[in-house]
Amino acid sequence: MSNFESDGPSDNDWDDRGELAWNEFDWEKYLREQDDVIHRYLAYYEKLHSHPDRIDEVAHMMGWDEESWSSDSAETVTRESAAAPSDNDGATGDDLSDFGTDPYTLHKNPIFIATKAIYLSLKRAWERIAPEASKVPQPLAIALHASIYRGEEQAMLAIQALDFGDYAMAISLFKRALRELNQSFALLGTPAVASLPAVVRFSEDALPRLFDLREIWLRVMTECREELERPVEEDDEE
Repeated sequence: MSNFESDGPSDNDWDDRGELAWNEFDWEKYLREQDDVIHRYLAYYEKLHSHPDRIDEVAHMMGWDEESWSSDSAETVTRESAAAPSDNDGATGDDLSDFGTDPYTLHKNPIFIATKAIYLSLKRAWERIAPEASKVPQPLAIALHASIYRGEEQAMLAIQALDFGDYAMAISLFKRALRELNQSFALLGTPAVASLPAVVRFSEDALPRLFDLREIWLRVMTECREELERPVEEDDEE
């Protein structure tokens, strides 16, 4: 789906892994490598935080605007983006394994990576100030913290549904994620926030990130609807 397209794994993807048999160490290494990809995305995102088209620019830097990007070539995209250094997070990509032998998992989905990275930046910033009652009223600290985590949870479920090709469920779950996003907007927009300098600073940095999450999800929802409306005959002819 444009820069964030993912056809998801087919029903037989796990059967097609051949002789791949990983132990716990292999999977831990794989997961750490995927964490590095999230940190790399976030490093690019922070560098371009003032760019009006930062979503598309970061996607381009990650290599997601390949003409034929799909779940089958996700490992190629990740391998190419791994070559770019991350100045902010120290993720160099030097330890990445041969992605040509890696299985496809949800962790390689661009929408997953973008969503996790942006939410990571929000959680880090809020958790730095939320515990201090002198800076943040504790009811607000808890309410916004919960809203952020609920939004991420619903988005992750939506991306999982998308990855398995269940576009209608993905739309419904993204709608739930958007409701939590709107709750975050509402909490940061209360009049009382204006008298809290630490929260005002957080809000100024957080609002563009929340809008970016909304933009990513709305793009995906639009293309899910287009996929659902596509005549069945087109699939049969292909």
